[in-house]
Amino acid sequence: MRIFLLIATNMAILLVASIVMSLLGVNTSTMGGLLVFAAIFGFGGAFLSLAISKWMAKKTMGCEVITTPRDNTERWLVETVARQAEQAGIKMPEVAIYQSEELNAFATGPSKDKALVAVSSGLLYGMSQDEIEGVLAHEVSHVANGDMVTLTLIQGVVNTFVIFAARVVAGIINNFVASNDEEGEGLGMFAYMGVVFVLDMLFGILASIIVAYFSRIREFKADEGAAKLAGKDKMIAALERLRQGPASGAMPAQMSALGINGKKSMLELMMSHPPLEKRIAALRAS
Repeated sequence: MRIFLLIATNMAILLVASIVMSLLGVNTSTMGGLLVFAAIFGFGGAFLSLAISKWMAKKTMGCEVITTPRDNTERWLVETVARQAEQAGIKMPEVAIYQSEELNAFATGPSKDKALVAVSSGLLYGMSQDEIEGVLAHEVSHVANGDMVTLTLIQGVVNTFVIFAARVVAGIINNFVASNDEEGEGLGMFAYMGVVFVLDMLFGILASIIVAYFSRIREFKADEGAAKLAGKDKMIAALERLRQGPASGAMPAQMSALGINGKKSMLELMMSHPPLEKRIAALRAS
């Protein structure tokens, strides 16, 4: 189901971008046209993903939105998010629970006033109320800071760079080969597309490092915001508990960057979240 949703989303992005290009009469044989092409696909994909982010999160993670609390725990969860949202000056987000033993939570949505805050069942029933308050405050801070839109803009810029740069460099290589070829035919269509694919991958790695850097910055800021909403001690306690809990990894790749507890990596510059030790140290020093 998750794979089907991901493929369907990508196909929808390609279809919408292709229609827009056709309507605008974009000519990719010129540098200006290529840049427009790159921007349409780069920003179009990023903003379409943002627009359907809440729907995708619900479907992908199997989130159960709380409309009527079934017990005191769910009632307390909704009331806590409502109180923190009012403190942060945003509209009440939808509150949901998804089934996972992992201690994690995430916030997503197309805007501050149309957000979703979801917690895992493992977190809800495996952490103290003070610790959960810290986690919820972190997610509410993400919403209040407009992090979803900010990261979408950053993703759009780097996507545009990757698409544009890969095709410019591939064109240069093609022209070089053509100038040294007696027939002057260059790489040929399939070889050219192969070069573009490889360059997309290489530039994509660079782009992911840039996006991860800004993502780590937003995590520190959300921790600071959580300390103001719930108190520094509760936020530190939450991070300490997350450090002791089961390793993260239950979230699919496209959702892991949204969680409070991100996936581990051998290289920190590839991580969407700073190590928990650094986040705790930053809070204690503030």
